[in-house]
Amino acid sequence: MRFMMLMIPLGYEAAPPDVQLDPERFAAMMRYNEALKDAGVLITLDGLHPPSMGARVSFSTGVPVVTDGPFTEAKEVLGGYWMIEVDSRDEAIAWASKCPASANEIIEIRQVQEIADFSPEVQAAAAGFSGLKT
Repeated sequence: MRFMMLMIPLGYEAAPPDVQLDPERFAAMMRYNEALKDAGVLITLDGLHPPSMGARVSFSTGVPVVTDGPFTEAKEVLGGYWMIEVDSRDEAIAWASKCPASANEIIEIRQVQEIADFSPEVQAAAAGFSGLKT
């Protein structure tokens, strides 16, 4: 089972483009990442620049509308993610619980939808697309 662990650093929605990372905290996070890798559960991971460097494309009018960050209405934003492959939701929660996160960080855990999770009709619509994991 694949799970995405989404890091939500509270306050990151207002971070400036040149936000600086604490080297000590970064080193602790790298040790955690190494533990995921050594356990053979890590698929990929990435940190994300703050929303002040991002953009959103909305479709409410039927025409794409681009809004540059920061996004004043945002209360929570992603700071990064890990994609892991484990045997259960409980195992994903256990890994997230080991993260050296600070008091202002939350990790949301979401199971990745596999094509096998969908109805036969949806699977048929996806047939031929080689980018899907079955």
